Amino acid sequence: MAYSRAIALPAPPASDELTSAMVGIGMGFAASAARTSNIEDTLLFASSEGMDRDDFRVVAILTTWFGVHAPYVNADRLTKLVSAHRSVRVRALWSALARWQAKDRRFARLARLHRGPPLDLLSTGTEFQLKRHGEDSRFAGSGLRVPANVLRDRAADVLSPAELSRRHRAYARRVMIGPSYRADMWAALEEDPRLSAAALARKTYGSFATAWHVRRDFAMLAPPPGRKPARSARSG
Repeated sequence: MAYSRAIALPAPPASDELTSAMVGIGMGFAASAARTSNIEDTLLFASSEGMDRDDFRVVAILTTWFGVHAPYVNADRLTKLVSAHRSVRVRALWSALARWQAKDRRFARLARLHRGPPLDLLSTGTEFQLKRHGEDSRFAGSGLRVPANVLRDRAADVLSPAELSRRHRAYARRVMIGPSYRADMWAALEEDPRLSAAALARKTYGSFATAWHVRRDFAMLAPPPGRKPARSARSG
C-alpha cells in the first residue's frame, strides 16, 4: 500500500530536546542546536510549551520567529499539526499568528482554526494590562488577547533567514525550492543518500509519490562515481 502524508502528531520531545530543536531553527535560547530538527514539529511543540505551560518567553520568541520566517514555513503541514492538537490555547495562538500574516494566503485555513470567544494569554490581569498598555498590535482583532507589554519583540532573539540558511539544511532548501515536502526530502537525501523512497517519505512526513520522484531526480543529478560534487555557493 502506498505511503501517504502522515497527519498523526509526532511524540513530544523531552524538554532539553525541544530547546535544542528551537535553537536549531534559529531561536535564541541557551542550548546546543539540533542540526536537523523538523521545522513544523518544533513550532508546534514550542507553541504547546508556551501556551499550555505559560512560558511567555517561548511565546515571545516564537512570535518574533514567525514574523521573520513565515514565508518559509510549510503551511500545509503546520495547519494539519495544529488541527490535530487538542489544546484550545495552542489553536488560538496559531489562529492569531496566521491572521497577523493574512497577506500570505497559505495560512488562511490556519487562521480559521479558532472560532470561539477570544482567549486571554494571561491567566489574570488582562483587562488591567490592556487598559494600561493597550493591545499587542500583532494580535489585534484575533482570538487571543495579548497586552502590549507582555511579549518582548527583539530581532536579535532569532536568526535572520540568511543566517539560518547557513545552519539548517532543510531551511536552505526551502529558500531555494520553496517551503514544501520536496525541499525537505532533498535536504534529507543530501544528509543520507541511501534513504529509500519509503524511508524518505516517513522521515519528512511527505507522500511516497513525492519521495519517489525526489529520489529519482536526486540520483539523476548525483556526480558520477569517483567525482566529488561541486562546491555550492552555500558551502563554506
